[in-house]
Amino acid sequence: MKNESLIFGIRAIIEAINSGKTIDKLFIQKGLQGELAKDLMGLLKKQKINFSLVPIEKLNRLTRKNHQGVVAYIAPIEFHDLENLTLKVIESGETPLFLILDQLSDVRNFGAIIRTAECTGVHGIIIQKKGGAPVSADTVKTSAGAIFKIPICKVDHIKDAMFFLQASGIQIVAATEKASDKIYDINLSIPTAIVMGSEGKGISNSVLKIADYMAKLPMYGEIGSLNVSVACGVFLYESIRQRL
Repeated sequence: MKNESLIFGIRAIIEAINSGKTIDKLFIQKGLQGELAKDLMGLLKKQKINFSLVPIEKLNRLTRKNHQGVVAYIAPIEFHDLENLTLKVIESGETPLFLILDQLSDVRNFGAIIRTAECTGVHGIIIQKKGGAPVSADTVKTSAGAIFKIPICKVDHIKDAMFFLQASGIQIVAATEKASDKIYDINLSIPTAIVMGSEGKGISNSVLKIADYMAKLPMYGEIGSLNVSVACGVFLYESIRQRL
């Protein structure tokens, strides 16, 4: 697998972490033993880096090289701190517009959303550390390079990020078919964070409960739902229309 962001081997990954590289995905062989493995696990705990325990077959599919039971992807970007970014946006005098992606898993949708967000002046995109699409070379390609121009924040929990934004005076609007209000009924000209859900399940119920408003798009066809990147584009451009 030819991928510049893929690294393997325990020492290599320890060095990458110690040098400040952002680990996007980390896979560790189940039952991995040895002193170096202990050192790595201690470092991961100290740095609060998430990882997945997987069978060796998964690692062998990722690389044919001697991976020593550990394979990681280094993110091609540096992530931003949500609190610092929010304060910076508020102090700039601009009306905050954030995008929250709840468990979005498709890399191409992720890239397309980043591209649209950059074009519509979104101040930051918030994703969760576990469960979402990786920030990979494919994401960079699909975003047409927009990923380097828009701040992306990785948070431990989406819900905590939502509480923080609300405490900062930013309303949360969830894009969901479960809503009774249409997108055009919601005031998006004030400080706003729009939540988009995953391709299959949409926004989780626990996240919906925290949102200040839920809004849907009017649908006239028989299919009844749009691709998430298309729906996201409609929401963002309606917010721009209201702010013009």
